[in-house]
Amino acid sequence: MTSYVFITGGVVSSLGKGITSACLGAILEARGLTISMIKLDPYINVDPGTMSPFQHGEVFVTHDGTETDLDLGHYERFVRTAHGGRNSNFTTGRIYESVIGKERRGDYLGATVQVIPHITDEIKQSIERGAGDADLCLVEIGGTVGDIESLPFLEAIRQMGVELGHERVVYVHLTLVPFISTSSEIKTKPTQHSVKVKELRSIGIQPDILVCRSEQPLPDEQRRKIALFTNVREKAVISAYDADDLYKIPLMMHEQELDEIVARQLGLDLPEADLSEWEAIVEAKQNPQAEVDVAMVGKYMDLKDSYISLVEALQHGGIHTRTRVNIHFIESRDIEENGVDCLQNMDGIVVPGGFGDRGIEGKIATVRFARESGIPYLGICLGMQVAVIEAARNLAGLKGAMSTEFDPGTPHPVVGLITEWQDQTGDTEQRDEDSDLGGTMRLGAQQVTRQHKHRGAPPSSLRGEQQLPSAACGRGPEVFRPVDR
Repeated sequence: MTSYVFITGGVVSSLGKGITSACLGAILEARGLTISMIKLDPYINVDPGTMSPFQHGEVFVTHDGTETDLDLGHYERFVRTAHGGRNSNFTTGRIYESVIGKERRGDYLGATVQVIPHITDEIKQSIERGAGDADLCLVEIGGTVGDIESLPFLEAIRQMGVELGHERVVYVHLTLVPFISTSSEIKTKPTQHSVKVKELRSIGIQPDILVCRSEQPLPDEQRRKIALFTNVREKAVISAYDADDLYKIPLMMHEQELDEIVARQLGLDLPEADLSEWEAIVEAKQNPQAEVDVAMVGKYMDLKDSYISLVEALQHGGIHTRTRVNIHFIESRDIEENGVDCLQNMDGIVVPGGFGDRGIEGKIATVRFARESGIPYLGICLGMQVAVIEAARNLAGLKGAMSTEFDPGTPHPVVGLITEWQDQTGDTEQRDEDSDLGGTMRLGAQQVTRQHKHRGAPPSSLRGEQQLPSAACGRGPEVFRPVDR
């Protein structure tokens, strides 16, 4: 039977519940458990796919094409068995959408549909689906305890604690212990209030473990005080102080026996954790043998979390090759206004995805600079599309070439919005300019097969006036096409 660890957050948001969850999962996986991970998000959006990256950071797309919260990226980077998918991220909007659909079908047999039990039952069923047959399921509840939006989720996990019993459920609460520089004092009162009267305990949840975020390691005196006022054992008050490297955190938590506390409460007799891989990662990052500078040119640079998976992918490449990767975040509008001089000393350039026409010409100028300067270029999603546009304009001589997303009236629509495709189940989906925006992109892992053709080529208008070699315009005997798995 699957056991559960529920991770909540208090005082303020953005304390690092996702990282804490992922690190705990990593340590417990290193002790032989299979781990599944779920993120519950209180916002009413059905998924984050239509949200601006400035609002919520990147949208992490799972292998089955589900658009999810960026924390699922942390889960997959830290935990091997946490293969996120449709049942790994549930929002208030998706929960209510499912319940309303059932009500319309008559599934509730004429009952008055209410938050308790119908919404909370749907949440519990969703958690159980996401847990699958894993030994342990870690469930992160987004937002901050006390927010009205998260109350149904908190009520649902409270009910699961009663139904499954203390031997199968652990509650972990992440909170802030601020340092007041003017008085040189560490303040525990926000943590006390987050747990005590106003928040968790008032809705029936007594945390078993407190993870206390702070700038510096938490002194023993403050740990004892927090334990006394929150009814949590002193050993279960974990000091999560600022680390200079994300990948040191599993080692920091293991040193304080966070994994052992969870294992003992769940009655699990586990082998010692093998964290040699984590130690090797930290050692490789701290002792690089080479150094490169990579420019990331995008349009959401005010919030670095907008590109967090790409940043981590570059860092992972650096770890593997023992190379320090210095990432320079460059706003594409700045290139439009000031030119490409900022790219002069780069060893590589990455242009990631995005939506809308803001900054597009800056990205196209970036592509041209990379091509003409011989700098390695990686275009992802929109980054690939602007590379096609740049080649069409400056190699094929198609003046005014553009994507129909940005200019429906372009004389040379070298990139067009997709109007028909097959989803993962094989069903055909269609869309046009009047279709909904949410859930309408063809996403996820796709199996690619190679099909040989001996006749046919792109229209001559796309090959351009200069008649480029077939390799430059896509003409040739081998045509690649994606197929559903």
